[in-house]
Amino acid sequence: MSRGALQPSQQKLAEKFTILNDRGIGMLTRIYNIKKACGDPKAKPSYLVDKNLESVVKFIVRKFPAIETRNNNQQLTQLQKEKSEILKNLSLYYFTFVDVMEFKDNVSELLNTIDACQVFFDVTVNFDLTKNYLDLVVTYTTLMMLLSRIEERKAIIGLYNYAHEMTHGASDREYPRLGQMIVDYENPLKKMMEEFVPHGKSLSDALISLQMVYPRRNLSADQWRNAQLLSLISAPSTMLNPAQSDTMPCEYLSLDCMEKWIVFGFVLCHAVLNTDPAALSLWKLALQSSTCLCLFRDEVFHIHKACEDLLPSPSMLKLCPLFSSYNKRLNDIKECKEQAIHCSGTMHRERRKFLRSALKELATVLSDQPGLLGPKALFVFMALSFARDEIIWLLRHADNIQKKSTDDFIDKHVAELIFYMEELRAHIRKYGPVMQRYYVQYLSGFDAVILNELVQNLSVCPEDESIIMSSFVNTMTSLSVKQVEDGDMFDFRGMRLDWFRLQAYTSVSKASLGIADHRELGKMMNTIIFHTKMVDSLVEMLVETSDISIFCFYSRAFEKMFQQCLELPSQSRHSISFPLLCTHFMSCTHELCPEEVRPRNQCLSLCNMFLDEMAKQARNLITDICTEQCTLSDQLLPKHCAKTISQAVNKKSKKLTGKKGEPEREKPGVESMRKNRLLVTNLDKLHTALSELCFSINYVPNMVVWEHTFTPREYLTSHLEIRFTKSIVGMTMYNQATQEIAKPSELLTSVRSYMTVLQSIENYVQIDITRVFNNVLLQQTQHLDSHGEPTITSLYTNWYLETLLRQVSNGHIAYFPAMKAFVNLPTENELTFNAEEYSDISEMRSLSELLGPYGMKFLSESLMWHISSQVAELKVWSLTESEAFVFVFLQSFLLKPCLCLLSVAVDSVLKRMTIIGVILSFRSLAQEALRDVSPSMISSSCQVAMNVYELSSAAGLPCEIDPALVVCLPMEINTFEEDYKIACLLMVFVAVSMPTLASNVMSQYSPAIEGHCNNIHCLAKAVNQIAAALFTIHKGSIEDRLKEFLALASSSLLKIGQETDKMTTRNRESVYLLLDMVSICADSIYLGWHNTVCGTCRGNFLYLPNHGSKPHTSQS
Repeated sequence: MSRGALQPSQQKLAEKFTILNDRGIGMLTRIYNIKKACGDPKAKPSYLVDKNLESVVKFIVRKFPAIETRNNNQQLTQLQKEKSEILKNLSLYYFTFVDVMEFKDNVSELLNTIDACQVFFDVTVNFDLTKNYLDLVVTYTTLMMLLSRIEERKAIIGLYNYAHEMTHGASDREYPRLGQMIVDYENPLKKMMEEFVPHGKSLSDALISLQMVYPRRNLSADQWRNAQLLSLISAPSTMLNPAQSDTMPCEYLSLDCMEKWIVFGFVLCHAVLNTDPAALSLWKLALQSSTCLCLFRDEVFHIHKACEDLLPSPSMLKLCPLFSSYNKRLNDIKECKEQAIHCSGTMHRERRKFLRSALKELATVLSDQPGLLGPKALFVFMALSFARDEIIWLLRHADNIQKKSTDDFIDKHVAELIFYMEELRAHIRKYGPVMQRYYVQYLSGFDAVILNELVQNLSVCPEDESIIMSSFVNTMTSLSVKQVEDGDMFDFRGMRLDWFRLQAYTSVSKASLGIADHRELGKMMNTIIFHTKMVDSLVEMLVETSDISIFCFYSRAFEKMFQQCLELPSQSRHSISFPLLCTHFMSCTHELCPEEVRPRNQCLSLCNMFLDEMAKQARNLITDICTEQCTLSDQLLPKHCAKTISQAVNKKSKKLTGKKGEPEREKPGVESMRKNRLLVTNLDKLHTALSELCFSINYVPNMVVWEHTFTPREYLTSHLEIRFTKSIVGMTMYNQATQEIAKPSELLTSVRSYMTVLQSIENYVQIDITRVFNNVLLQQTQHLDSHGEPTITSLYTNWYLETLLRQVSNGHIAYFPAMKAFVNLPTENELTFNAEEYSDISEMRSLSELLGPYGMKFLSESLMWHISSQVAELKVWSLTESEAFVFVFLQSFLLKPCLCLLSVAVDSVLKRMTIIGVILSFRSLAQEALRDVSPSMISSSCQVAMNVYELSSAAGLPCEIDPALVVCLPMEINTFEEDYKIACLLMVFVAVSMPTLASNVMSQYSPAIEGHCNNIHCLAKAVNQIAAALFTIHKGSIEDRLKEFLALASSSLLKIGQETDKMTTRNRESVYLLLDMVSICADSIYLGWHNTVCGTCRGNFLYLPNHGSKPHTSQS
């Protein structure tokens, strides 16, 4: 094809660049995934690790790309068996390599066309054309280098082709060219250096055009600082002036991208380095800035070593004088390597330090004056691009350190830089309409006018070019602010593509309108294109300038940076930047590789991990604060004031106590007294750290990552619920071995302190702490929580039943009605706890507040279960001994009632009834405490509708008949009549057994405690409650049965007087009082009838020798 026959408009350069660059990224993605799969033993194709195919694979690789199937039938026998599976499973790999070959062919064709058209390249004029050209060259180079790094490429291609030939009788048609390409590109850079010899002129021209851009971007932090780069407030008078530049798109061009252009470009056309000082200067500057470049994702290219390997060896340089220029280049490489290793880390560290302050200032000003986003949009995108380049540089070099000292590659403040980037991105997304409004007016009122003047002043303007530029002017002129107010969608992609085409038309040699001669037009159009992007492509601009999705492929470094951020209290407020950064990962996939799922899984996993760790850290801080507050609250407990009171009393009475020099105990509140605010306590540090971290958690309400919505506050809420649950249970300090447990009042104080701290969290984070309280505290009122773990309800219920009440039945503790508490009795073996401290009114009220109605109901049910077991034993005895008991009773009761029942059974029955009474007394205390602490729960309707016994009992109200007791005493005998008879016999047996209590030395009544030391005063409650429950179940007359019980018991007790043995009757009067207690307790259910039944013996019941009074005579 002759050059004269080439028509630029027919070559579709713009379209080809667009398509090939996009396809090149897709091919890189596929090749990258193949490389990673082959490098992972779990993901590698099974045929490459199959022991049976190992010899076949080695044979194929050794002979590659030749094919020999006839003379090696024995070696290929195993391959014959699996050929169909190989074709099926390796086809994706094979045809990806074929696609690479086709991509190479298309790129080579386009590069030849460009050379033939003698296209003019200048990044400051025809920016889109030059950028796409250099991108294509780098993408092509990177793709071939990445392909050569797949060690199994020959085995995969060879296996597939052998299987294809065995199946179809011939090799795949693409195999010969593909095999040859694989062999040719064993050393891809050397091959491409030969390949790019014809393209050197175009490539070098494009690269040298960077001399006005790259050095200006690659300045030191001090130079940036002196120029007050990115500052909006350095010149207040020009704050509203629009940020302008002749090279608008070059201002936010990626530094990393330019360095790849320069390094790879001059490697491919290295001859120009010996002839052009500008090219050499650019190349050396790029070599000094980095030690490695990013090929694709986490694949890197070590610049200096690769360049040294590509040049002739030192021995060759000595032999051939023609290579003297290369000797200079080799020295340049070594000098640049030393410079990069020793100085680049410090230079980039200072840049990051500058950018942190610059972006902070920019974000602060724009948050206060978002209208400045219009005129200063260029500054925002420059700041994002600069910061992105520095972060990527740090990430890449930290993972490929070539220096012993790593301080320059560890930046604990990188989270702050990422945070300000995210803040600027958020401003742009939030105030997009503001920027649209500004630039719509800019395009229609200024850009359209200037462009029209430039077009009118053109000396020559062909028809096609004139039509395109006229369309530009018309498009901009038609814009209005009303479109923004009405929410119209803008789309300038067609306009930008037309400008790309126009660049291609005007950049070829012998073009009627040469853009090289009309640079002002090119610069103006570049500015206009930037302005159109501010209207319709803000999201794409954010991806172009601030995408850091490369973190997805450096997960270890990513997690390490996050941990460093959390460990540094001053940086924890920026920790939210890491989960926010996960939203970038959606831009790292490509439609040519839809099967790629790693970025998605990695992104979701990391985002979840970051938010979870942030919540855990906040939870730990809150727990530490709660611990401190609980310690302070503990100092205010009454038990700590005894020493203070003692000291005050002794001081008043002028008594000296204690040793000299003994330090005086600090009073609560001393920790709040400070003479200097510079004195920081541990609590201050915890609150500061918590406020910083909570700022981060509260920064965004939610974030969407790959169609998953993450809510940071919910993570904190969840962790607070779990920790609050564990803390409440832990604060009980229950020790199963020693049966020790915290007093309810002390636990309540600690829980209240804990809740006070949690309520203060609402000042930091917008979470519903009431929901946390409801979820946790309601679970604590149940036997087990949602995780199946024991709660304070189960712990305290178990302790009161198995420890306190068991010691009561063992005779170590007595119930004192006067004190409404259980009190330790003096015994040989002292108990490890004081029962009064766990059962007095204040403690029971505290217990009721902790457990609530549900928890107290569970406690009541557990108590009733023990009563049920005792009653069941009594019924069993009554059933087995009923006939003997009736016979003995009828024969001898009237003669000697106190002696006819002297047996082991008597003591057992009375003891069981006493235990029942003790349990009922304890339950009465619990019910009364519940009624005291929850009056609001007891409505007047409950007090009136007393038939609803169970509801009333659960609220702590006293009932005529205990519903819980009725429920727990079901009939256990087959027939109703027999069970009723057993119930009656049980009551009779208890009645006639009561006189035996008079012989017990512990049965003496004590007026001080209003009871007996052996707890027989609890029999009164047991008799009445059990009788009421049993005869309610059997629908009998409770009143009649209790009258019979009192009559029988009265007769039995009155006949004790016939006894002459003083030991038998020594506590007769105390037992008389017991019967009076039974009658008084019965009076609470059926008012007045006990006086009728017991009137004749009232005088005996009220007589006590130690009172020094005579018996009274009651009126019948």
